[in-house]
Amino acid sequence: MHQRILMRAKKGPFDVYSAEEAFEGNWIGENNGNLVFSHAAHKLLKTRGTEITSNEFKIDMREADLVNERYDVFVIPLANAFRRSYAHRLVTMTKFIERLKIPVVVLGVGVQTDVNGDREYLRPIDDVVTKFVRAVLDRSHSIGVRGEITEGYLRTLGFSAVDVIGCPSMFLHGDSLRVEKKKAALDRDDRVALTISPYVKSMAKIIAAHHERYPNLRYLPQDLKTLGTLLYGDAPEDRGKTAAIPIHTSHPLFVEDKVRMFLDPWTWMDYLSGFEFAFGTRIHGTITALVSGTPGYLFAHDSRTLELARYFDIPHRVMKDVPADVDAAQLYDEADYTALNDGHKARYETMLSFLAKHDLGNSFADGDSATRFDAEVRATTFPPAVRPAAATDRDALLARVQWLRDRNAGLQQEVETLREQQLRARVRRAVGGPVRRILNR
Repeated sequence: MHQRILMRAKKGPFDVYSAEEAFEGNWIGENNGNLVFSHAAHKLLKTRGTEITSNEFKIDMREADLVNERYDVFVIPLANAFRRSYAHRLVTMTKFIERLKIPVVVLGVGVQTDVNGDREYLRPIDDVVTKFVRAVLDRSHSIGVRGEITEGYLRTLGFSAVDVIGCPSMFLHGDSLRVEKKKAALDRDDRVALTISPYVKSMAKIIAAHHERYPNLRYLPQDLKTLGTLLYGDAPEDRGKTAAIPIHTSHPLFVEDKVRMFLDPWTWMDYLSGFEFAFGTRIHGTITALVSGTPGYLFAHDSRTLELARYFDIPHRVMKDVPADVDAAQLYDEADYTALNDGHKARYETMLSFLAKHDLGNSFADGDSATRFDAEVRATTFPPAVRPAAATDRDALLARVQWLRDRNAGLQQEVETLREQQLRARVRRAVGGPVRRILNR
């Protein structure tokens, strides 16, 4: 069966952008965790008869008819889209979906509130979410959500066609996932990866303690602003500032070259496969470790992270219950991956049932499609991890400066072209008026 899929994704799994391009064009979609689940969704759906096009997060009302003509289905992998700060984008997406005549499949969406699922906090977005879900269900058998908190929320809004399917990222290897500790206990010299949501300030003391305790600690940021800081140093408004969270170049983790940011899931996973342990507040930082075979541990700080940890049986603690003196060795010791490993096949079957219900293919059941996808990924040359500018080698820095210079020249040329176009338009208007008056006599 030939199927043309339009997927909501910032970029395709084989699209390559340099660090400078990724920052300028925001090709990580604000957070590189977005690339992890869109990459997995792409692999999951890429059968021999399927064409998948990424929409680059672009929504253009004028192109609705074109989408209806060119594609058979619009697949939307989402993160925590049911949140206050995303409401305006959800409104735009809803209006676009309402113009579509093709099926629309939401491949996992989550609500964002506190870990207790505070219903009152969500009241301001009830109408926005209701209209979005209604638009989807008018074109779909059900809506796929990430966990029980989101399912419960949608049921309070009156929707029953809700399937809990988790997140595609955990099914990157199909029904194969096994996470095992490489050693009995975590040692001081082991490689430990740390994930941090910069707005979770309670991580400050934990960061400081682990920086001192584990010499091979590495911080793996995920946000666009930190990418800019790694590339070009602190923003003008941040220069000279210090903070306990690693958001400025003055932080010890930056100074000591212990920060690595990845622009593509493959290089990220490959790097994490060499670590003994990963922990922190980022759900996709944790998942990336797990699908790399590295034990991961999550500090769940809101409903979106908690419900995914619960659904997949990811070892976790609620952030408010994490003491400031917690030790990675203690987390490693208490982490049990039995339920995660043993329950994976059943969760995978749930995802497959959802795909089948919506007439979507599955690469793992399509001969060697999944294997060919992995081979193409391995054959693609992605950029290396971005490191602090102070630790970047001379040639790389020179190339970065040259890129900026070339980009500046290009922008100047664009400005000149626009000026010329505006000048021509003024001349046409100035000449056109008298000419029209003469012709109208």
